[in-house]
Amino acid sequence: MSKTIRFNAFDMNCVGHQSPGLWAHPRDKSWKYKDLDYWQDLARTLERGVFDGIFIADVIGYYDVYKGSNYHALHQAAQIPVNDPLQLAAPIALATEHLGIGITASTSFEHPYTFARRLSTADHHSKGRIGWNIVTSYLESGAKNIGQGGLRRHDNRYEVAAEYIEVLYKLFEGSWEEGAVLRDRDRRIFTDPAKVHEIGHKGKYFEVPGYHLSEPSPQRTPVLYQAGASGPGKAFAAEHAECIFVAAPTRSVLKQHVAETRRRVAEAGRDPKKVYIYTLVTIITDETDEKAQKKFEEYRDYVSYDGSLVFMSGWSGIDFGQYAPTDQVRKVETNAIHSFVEHIAGGDKAWTIDELAKFGGIGGLGPVFVGSPSRIADILQEWVDDTDVDGFNLAYAVTPDSFEDVVGYIVPELQKRGVYPTTYRTGTLREKLFGDGDYLAANHPANRYRDIEAVKREEAEAANTVPKSAAI
Repeated sequence: MSKTIRFNAFDMNCVGHQSPGLWAHPRDKSWKYKDLDYWQDLARTLERGVFDGIFIADVIGYYDVYKGSNYHALHQAAQIPVNDPLQLAAPIALATEHLGIGITASTSFEHPYTFARRLSTADHHSKGRIGWNIVTSYLESGAKNIGQGGLRRHDNRYEVAAEYIEVLYKLFEGSWEEGAVLRDRDRRIFTDPAKVHEIGHKGKYFEVPGYHLSEPSPQRTPVLYQAGASGPGKAFAAEHAECIFVAAPTRSVLKQHVAETRRRVAEAGRDPKKVYIYTLVTIITDETDEKAQKKFEEYRDYVSYDGSLVFMSGWSGIDFGQYAPTDQVRKVETNAIHSFVEHIAGGDKAWTIDELAKFGGIGGLGPVFVGSPSRIADILQEWVDDTDVDGFNLAYAVTPDSFEDVVGYIVPELQKRGVYPTTYRTGTLREKLFGDGDYLAANHPANRYRDIEAVKREEAEAANTVPKSAAI
């Protein structure tokens, strides 16, 4: 029997998330992204389907690589307009009891001290159901519009991210001890000052001397998601991530990626089976194969060719508008998402520009599975059995129909086969996922920051033992 299959919903606080042009479909409601009732209704649907969570993507900036302008991005609502993802956490939490809420936020554009408070607040309000998807960003337009001039080089962005998350660990795990908050009315002591510590961080990119502004939230550090699949991204994920999102165009590419990821996690001293890997797919289903195929053909009539290449150009950093549709995609060194270029241009299939546009027209960089509930369940089990992936990050073609179809057709079929959850565990998101408690595992690198005074002493000693040659 296959292992348990897990689902996440992949969405974004915008129109036209990963299926450019489908916003024009008469049943698509992504234009309601501004309305909280849309998000609350969707969240209730996902919780009825026992999804692990809703993973809300984000970008800072806009897609202006394709043909050297943002014309087609605006024309087709290709992730613009886009609203802040973290503000959806509270309304989703109010509408549900168990659903995890994964929020994307970049280490390139937001200071860790203020961001730590925003994350802790969301974790408090959701009673511990928040996850943070750690990204380093890939759009030059975002960096330019906050005064950075342009993006740092790809590998350097991960160097910044490593220090960024160190600051967060110090704030979340070490600044407030267990038992610091007393709420003692008789003695009129709310917090024991002796148990609240300045973190004293002074690094290459950030200087944060003081205390965390929030008392510890139910998980302290929210569940850590990560979607980087380049070399530096894989190394970062192996050390830090609890859930890893990947986008593999074929099963063979996914199998290699999962094996490498689990090997890296083990080499980092962590349990590779306690890191969940979700791969991006889109499911189009109905009562029969024929009805599902008809639905797929209907959806394809709405795909925007230019909108698809807007995304492909933005993700890769390559302007595909400069090539003929019959030209083959070739590997080019860029400052955007390295894994995209590696998987598409260096994979086991030669892609033309036209094929790439059609492939990405529905659901983005993941494959599209079309068929009846039994056919789709067979495919999902085959992928899990062959690749050792843990679950699927489900993009939509039309929202909320795509998610309602999965909940109405696919979930019951998988449950009947005994390979999909029927209920949630109680507790925080981390407890629901792994069953090992509310806090990060003992072998996670964040644990070294729980005794923040010891960390400060170690860092002071290290600073005082710099070789004279280096100091000069």
